[in-house]
Amino acid sequence: MTAALNAILVPDEATDHILGPADSSITLVEYGDFECPSCAQAHPAVKIMLNHFGRQVRFVFRHFPLREVHPHAEMAAEAAEAAGAQGKFWPFHDLLFTHQHRLGEAHLRDYALQVGLDMARFENEMRDHVYLQRVQEQMQGAAALRVRATPTFYLDGAFVDVSFGLANLQQAIEHAIAKR
Repeated sequence: MTAALNAILVPDEATDHILGPADSSITLVEYGDFECPSCAQAHPAVKIMLNHFGRQVRFVFRHFPLREVHPHAEMAAEAAEAAGAQGKFWPFHDLLFTHQHRLGEAHLRDYALQVGLDMARFENEMRDHVYLQRVQEQMQGAAALRVRATPTFYLDGAFVDVSFGLANLQQAIEHAIAKR
């Protein structure tokens, strides 16, 4: 992978949503879509893995809404960014995956209420598409990496194929930790 493509995978504290300490030995980046059934299936498994590996793994979630097949995914990503601006990205992220089949505007409002967002701010930011550019920038980064499907994972800059299940991801993490 070229240096420019590798740079895309470096977490940015200012714009990325990150779980785990900055000094973790391993960085896992996921490009996901809130309306993607495979992402919803991967979500609980990723949470279990992150809990299992603890402070050894830093996790970054980035948006790659597949607009052609998931008509609500981009708006859900914008809503997650609006929640993130109020410090509630992760609880909102979890609600979106839990209620993946209900991602219309009214549902997103309900989720915003559930996580305790300032609703006037949330509604204004959604109406004005304040975070659409950030979502689209993450999509452009994914396109530069040739991401085609979701979820797509990169472990320390290397693509991890999960098309046959997440066991491969867990093995890749275990292997990376063993090498350190």
